[in-house]
Amino acid sequence: MSTFPDRYAPSTSADLPPGHPHRVDTAPWDPGPSAGSATTPLLAAAVAGAAVALAVGTYGRVHEPTGGTITTFGFPTLIAMKVWLTTGVFALALAQLTSALAMWGHLPGVRTRPRWLPAVHRWTGTLAFVGSLPIAYHCLWSLGFQDTDTRVLVHALTGCAFYGAFTTKLLALRAERLPKHTLPILGGLLVTALTVLWLTSSLWFFTNVEFPAL
Repeated sequence: MSTFPDRYAPSTSADLPPGHPHRVDTAPWDPGPSAGSATTPLLAAAVAGAAVALAVGTYGRVHEPTGGTITTFGFPTLIAMKVWLTTGVFALALAQLTSALAMWGHLPGVRTRPRWLPAVHRWTGTLAFVGSLPIAYHCLWSLGFQDTDTRVLVHALTGCAFYGAFTTKLLALRAERLPKHTLPILGGLLVTALTVLWLTSSLWFFTNVEFPAL
């Protein structure tokens, strides 16, 4: 059983040790992909991600907040729904980080990966994104983009950046011959963004307003 799954293997197979099942030795006269051809898809994905982040922030800024609620999914209040869903998304982000480290062979004590690990990685990411949508919708539609203090401003900016980074990663996953470490860096940015969002919303609310808010 290999340490790296096929789609998460290093971008250059020559980086793997001789005899590794994923290694493909390149002929000495083959220069491989040029730097330009390798980075163009990534730049395009980054531009698309920046456009999404800007669009989300612009909508939140120009939209007149309604102060309304579409659904609370059984929670007593809108804020309770938001802080607990954010906590759930944050937990899924930690699961994503753990599974990614295991797949790339960087999780202490884990030498091989189970066959089900890539599926867990993909589905925790999917669930985290789906779980974030009701939160983002109510933030934008009900509250709008706010900057009443530093915490609120950081939270709003990070929320926009998260969807931009998510867009960039989705597009990068479909590109070929990406620069080395592209996907781990993008994944790390997503986990970092979700951590900041949780710290500036759920943790702040639980420690300063009410816990468990149920």
